[in-house]
Amino acid sequence: MTSFATLFRKELLRFWKVFVQTVAAPVLTALLYLVVFAHALEGRARAFEGVPYTEFLVPGLVMMSILQNAFANSSSSLIQSKITGNIVFILLPPISHVEFFAAYVAAALVRGLAVGAGVAAAALAFVPLRLESPAWALAFAVLGAALLGALGLIAGIVSEKIDQLAAFQNFVIMPLTFLSGVFYSVHSLPPAWLALSHANPFFYMIDGFRYGLFGASDVLPGVSLAVMVVSLVLVSAGALSMLASGYKLRH
Repeated sequence: MTSFATLFRKELLRFWKVFVQTVAAPVLTALLYLVVFAHALEGRARAFEGVPYTEFLVPGLVMMSILQNAFANSSSSLIQSKITGNIVFILLPPISHVEFFAAYVAAALVRGLAVGAGVAAAALAFVPLRLESPAWALAFAVLGAALLGALGLIAGIVSEKIDQLAAFQNFVIMPLTFLSGVFYSVHSLPPAWLALSHANPFFYMIDGFRYGLFGASDVLPGVSLAVMVVSLVLVSAGALSMLASGYKLRH
């Protein structure tokens, strides 16, 4: 496990040395969303019974920050290494594809959870937070961060240029997170949009995380957990297969 520990530490240092950009800036962005949407929709939008809109909004913003930053960490690290050519220093040592995968995903998980914790802590200045089921909340946060870390790894492997990765983030990750019920309850949508929301795996991550805080959700938390586990297994299998073959890395 020496290879894993070394690569994991390298990935942690990579984002921690630019803490203001990788952690503080996303926290500020989430707070701006909170202030603007809470001011515009408080008292006008309804979500769960007995839950004010501002309280309803916070878990969605926390989870959105976790997912986006976990994806950004693994994908940006890998594409930068490929473009600058220093990926060779990771490929030459005897690091197995499993250790490679685990180190990148673990570092993405740490960054995602760090940003999410920062958003939650900052939100306490605006609204009190409940925590009905801490175990559920932690499970969804960890699984969501791991899933997006693995997906970011795939995006970094497939992409050959920064603009290809940016297209993946802007046209896939961003729409899926914004249309997953971050700012609204999906039960307020028309039937066609409700069906589309249920086909979005990001919806289950955010809805399950809300259950951990409020004890209420749009779908059963067990269903959301099952969707996340299956998604994580499939995405991880794809990433591991690419790493094992050296696809767009070794040749």
